[in-house]
Amino acid sequence: MRVLQSVAVVFSAASLAFVLLHLAPGDPATALGEGISPELRATIRAQYGLDDSVATQYGRWLWSLLRGDWGWSRDQHRPVVAVLADALPRSLFLMGCALSVSLVGGMLIGAWQGGRAGSRRDRTTSTALLVLYSVPEFWLALVLLVVFAHHLGWLPATGITDETYRYMSTRQQLVDRVRHLVLPLTSLSLVGVAVFARYQRQAMQESMTHAFVRTARAKGLTESAVRRQAWRSALLPVITVSGLMLPALSTGAVFVERVFAWPGMGFAMIRAIEARDYPVVSACVILGSAVTALGAALADIARDLADPRLRTP
Repeated sequence: MRVLQSVAVVFSAASLAFVLLHLAPGDPATALGEGISPELRATIRAQYGLDDSVATQYGRWLWSLLRGDWGWSRDQHRPVVAVLADALPRSLFLMGCALSVSLVGGMLIGAWQGGRAGSRRDRTTSTALLVLYSVPEFWLALVLLVVFAHHLGWLPATGITDETYRYMSTRQQLVDRVRHLVLPLTSLSLVGVAVFARYQRQAMQESMTHAFVRTARAKGLTESAVRRQAWRSALLPVITVSGLMLPALSTGAVFVERVFAWPGMGFAMIRAIEARDYPVVSACVILGSAVTALGAALADIARDLADPRLRTP
């Protein structure tokens, strides 16, 4: 049942994106610029079937998709599968690193706050996290780009490697990749840290009021040991949020990849939208929806494993 729901979500999102993109003003022939003659534009529209109705184009796209044909990128002049094969691993790597940093950092900060709820340090940290949570990823990315890349010059501004990457030693290549990763990873992770810390603090604060905490203190356990027990009991909400963070990271990655020219799915999608490259946009939406559905499914599985009482009989 869960698999069917996921397939329905992916199909609905891809279909909606296809229809909306075709209803928007312009098409691939228009995106070529003003230097193209009307005759050539008409030839391109006829060649790719852009003069057909949206229903006809949708049916043709759906039939090709069911046959395993993802189409041809008119902008990059290669199969869509090749575009995805290059971009998807880079986005998954960036999102995986961001999710790990956000989860670990948010859990540590939230657990620390929950054990000291109401104190001055807790209020100060909560205010700072609230401000960070309210900041859009693209704005944060621009600030980091201006400060650390342009003004200070500490880190590279764009790309995943330097132009001289192939001539570097193995150690230099590793350092170069890490330097290019820092700014995009920080832009995605900081907001995620604020989200996880918020949920972890609330769960930790509630867990500290349970009877087993009073019992542990009565037995003479140290405060740090009591907080560790309360923290284990407060993990369930964070596990649920970790799966739901994947769509948020996917959305944020679109803008962050554009700011830092990180050649992932977000960068490829924006480029395809600008060029009206319908097959690439549809494929990116399908994969993004699949990641969202997968994240929700993994969150349910992890939640059931963490607390067997929640399992569906």
